[in-house]
Amino acid sequence: MRLWSLHPRHLDRQGLTGCWRESLLAQAVLAGRTRGYRSHPQLERFRAQGDPLATVGAYLDVLAEEATARGYRFDRTRIDAAPADGAEPARIPVTGGQLALEWGHLLTKLEHRSPDRWQREHLVAGPEPHPLFTVVPGDIEPWEREPG
Repeated sequence: MRLWSLHPRHLDRQGLTGCWRESLLAQAVLAGRTRGYRSHPQLERFRAQGDPLATVGAYLDVLAEEATARGYRFDRTRIDAAPADGAEPARIPVTGGQLALEWGHLLTKLEHRSPDRWQREHLVAGPEPHPLFTVVPGDIEPWEREPG
């Protein structure tokens, strides 16, 4: 399961659709609808929020917005707790080290499966976080499993 801390605009088609599917799985786990992945470390940051379902709903909403901007149709009715109009969910801190790790991991993936996107993203000065996250100083998050 990879719930990117990166802004979804950096993801290629495969990354965006994969993140959507995995985020829906995370939502199902947080809602208690599935037994698998219950102890997945990436869910810790969502569980730590006052309303984990609304938080993952806000995460999914941004993915759906990016998909719409690209002409894809992600079914927003699958979001259990979409943010209310104008409501801003609490932002989750993510370390700069974590963002850098994910950026390197994404660039490696893009280089192999989406060379055109890799070329564009490789020239970017640095990654932008998903709007749900705010970058704080620090190393890789303790819940991270090194990408393989």
